[in-house]
Amino acid sequence: MSAPATPTGPGLGSRILGCLLAWSVVLLIPLGLGVGVAWPWLERMDSLAGEIDSTRDQLDRYQRLVATLPGLRAELEQVSKNEDLKAFYFDAPTAALAGATLQQQVQDMVKAAGGRLVSTQILPENANEQPPTIRVRIQMQSSTEQLFEVLYRIEEARPFLFVDQVSIRSMVQPERPVPNERIRQARRARPKPEAEDLTVRLDIFGFALGGA
Repeated sequence: MSAPATPTGPGLGSRILGCLLAWSVVLLIPLGLGVGVAWPWLERMDSLAGEIDSTRDQLDRYQRLVATLPGLRAELEQVSKNEDLKAFYFDAPTAALAGATLQQQVQDMVKAAGGRLVSTQILPENANEQPPTIRVRIQMQSSTEQLFEVLYRIEEARPFLFVDQVSIRSMVQPERPVPNERIRQARRARPKPEAEDLTVRLDIFGFALGGA
């Protein structure tokens, strides 16, 4: 009795190749799904790791800054107790009180120099300036000598004062020529005024310690 024949030929090879392809598709589908899910997750994890490193660096900087606060407080306390340093600043709790002090100080200077104070104005402060700057604008009438005296007193003042802007206008009007000789002689004989022949506007400023 003869043995059964083993199937051969192109039909068997095609079936085997089809099976392999089918199993490959079955295996590749979950693999592709896994890669599709895992890749964004890995990217997100990498991004989170970078954010954690950045946050850790910021935390380290903040901790170093916090560690310097006790030393800064000690230095500020030492400066506030330094009487020699206070002589250069207006030691007032607020900028408004420092401005009032400066205003009174300038008024006393003009009065002591013999000038006539027309007006005083405390100018607005700049919140971004450190230490705070206190500004006063005055308008006065004086002679040239009295103006020099006021400027000298400002230069010698304590706390330190500085002149920011100066505007000077003469009140003496030039005499017009007249044909009458007698009138010209009368004008030459008339004494010329020596006081209040200038109108002066000054912007004066100093620095405040209390609001710094």
